[in-house]
Amino acid sequence: MPTLNPTAPQPTDPDQDAEPTPAQLAGRRVIYSYQGLTPPPTLLADIRAGRAAGVIFFGENVSGPEQLRSVVRQLNEAQQQSPVHVPLLLMTDQEGGLVRRLPGAPELSARKIGQAADPLAAATAAGTGAGENLAGVGLNVNLAPVLDVYEVPGNFADHFERSFSSDPAVVARLGTAFITAQQRTGVAATAKHFPGLGTAPTAANTDTGPVVLPAGPGRLRDVDEAPYPDAIAAGVGLVMLSWAVYPALDPDHPAGLSTTVVEQELRDRLGFEGVTITDALEAGALQAVGGTGQRAVAAALAGMDLLLCSARDTAQGEQATAALADALSTGVLDREAFTAAADRVTALRAGLA
Repeated sequence: MPTLNPTAPQPTDPDQDAEPTPAQLAGRRVIYSYQGLTPPPTLLADIRAGRAAGVIFFGENVSGPEQLRSVVRQLNEAQQQSPVHVPLLLMTDQEGGLVRRLPGAPELSARKIGQAADPLAAATAAGTGAGENLAGVGLNVNLAPVLDVYEVPGNFADHFERSFSSDPAVVARLGTAFITAQQRTGVAATAKHFPGLGTAPTAANTDTGPVVLPAGPGRLRDVDEAPYPDAIAAGVGLVMLSWAVYPALDPDHPAGLSTTVVEQELRDRLGFEGVTITDALEAGALQAVGGTGQRAVAAALAGMDLLLCSARDTAQGEQATAALADALSTGVLDREAFTAAADRVTALRAGLA
């Protein structure tokens, strides 16, 4: 994966002062969240100890630019005291339109970008605006753009104006323009939700419960996955996996818990070498899997790199880290594969320095 800053230090010595403990190695794969406007002492302590890869921000964490810059300073100061000498991943969902955690750019939704008089210029402006907006408050990852190709007007992706088009070529062109423009600002982009939520009915929300999308392999590969090769070729930093089940690929697991989807489809078939990130581990679609720790281990077993704990509760991130560390120590998770995943995350962080 092309890094945003190819001259940045790589995730080997001297980036690490000593061999990481299992908890530190596990924490390098976990994104934390918290409630309210002030990061709790427990989160700062986890960061100082080298047990956190980053933090996701929601609207409730933000009262204004200065407040958020102050929070970012606190988090970065804690990180500077940690044994991990690369920046934290500080992220939010700034897609545009209805899905924005910060005021300001990009104001147009994906749908409105697709309907603009000059869609390519609108997508480029949105990517630039998103990157400059996030960078201006100290954030370095945007969980955008959405590359879902909506099938039916008014369905899940289209209803919330999160899809550029029903044409995969248009989604590929506009999504890649957004990614390229945003990453020029030094803010990593995230293509989501692989392999695609474009066939999801309006009420089919993985945040609230299980979703099965019976799209055939032709639809999945020729339409839903079609925007990803261009995004990968453009050097997109991260790919987020869907929590829907796709029986044509794996009838038994949500995509983000499926080795078939993560390793065979995204890594092997499409050649993605960057960082994979889960959607929220607390999603209702995973209710049969168990608690946060069990979900984190299941995602890691499937090949996911970053585990996103977005319940606005630092304890959830700590549970994920503890479960990963235990699974690593007991051999449930292979240490070589585990370290390779942590190294991909650290390389991303180094490229954002």
